[in-house]
Amino acid sequence: MTDPNAALRTELTGLTTEAANPELSALDTMGTLALVQAMNAEDSKVPAAIAGAGVSIARTIDAVAERMARGGRLIYVGAGTSGRLGVLDASECPPTFGTDPSQVVGVVAGGEQALRQAVENAEDDDEAGAADMRHLSVTAADAVVGISASGRTPYVLGALAAARETGALTVGLSCNADSPLGAAAGIAIEIEVGPEFVTGSTRLKAGTAQKLVLNMISTLTMIRLGKTYGSLMVDLKATNAKLRARSERTVMQATGAAAPEAAGALAAVDGSVKAAILLLLTGLPPEQALELLREHRGQLRSAIGATGDERPA
Repeated sequence: MTDPNAALRTELTGLTTEAANPELSALDTMGTLALVQAMNAEDSKVPAAIAGAGVSIARTIDAVAERMARGGRLIYVGAGTSGRLGVLDASECPPTFGTDPSQVVGVVAGGEQALRQAVENAEDDDEAGAADMRHLSVTAADAVVGISASGRTPYVLGALAAARETGALTVGLSCNADSPLGAAAGIAIEIEVGPEFVTGSTRLKAGTAQKLVLNMISTLTMIRLGKTYGSLMVDLKATNAKLRARSERTVMQATGAAAPEAAGALAAVDGSVKAAILLLLTGLPPEQALELLREHRGQLRSAIGATGDERPA
């Protein structure tokens, strides 16, 4: 009788994300403090692994920023934990950077239901990945980042193949070297974190690595697009009391203004942190401050420099 899983078992055997760590063979006999220390020691290996992929990550950020500056989208696509991490990163961009929800999009195999529970076999459907890209009307203006710890998830490979056919930028983020995903992508980001603390549980080190890399891609892309002034978050959406207070504090930090002055400036420009900073630093009337920002495509430092009043943030 033919073994239907033989080929896949052989393939998984060669993946570092599926390997067992011999140093942890007695894991279930260890005390709790020793377990905490051992798991923390494994997690501490992740940043060094990411550092080794710095060039590929930087290439990705520059390429994504170039497309988004022209109106393109950043689209994350993955299955299971990888897909959920993409959705999480995308969902944080509007409140943090003032982006429209359509600009950074997260797609997970199995759809909304898969955000909360496993959808059986969704990751094995390459055609579903391609169909999801067609549903989003991916074009050459977009950047599609496929996320897969193993680097071999059929759903993600199908999505990247469909995106590549449109001329979109394709990026493969995986945790194994020489992965099919890396080979299929225009840019490969391969973070080798080694065997997991619990063998094969890629929500652990692999998931942590993916989260950190996605933080870099979205955050540093937004910095390239002028969403910060120095390290200050100047395009945030003040949708609750905490963010309204943060808006005022940001204006105060950037300008040295007192709280009432910062609040008044924000009110004059309908809550735009950038415009409030610009009018306080330059003395421009509200409408002129808003127009100058539009002329400089939202780049606050460039707008300030155009008035001759540039100063460090």
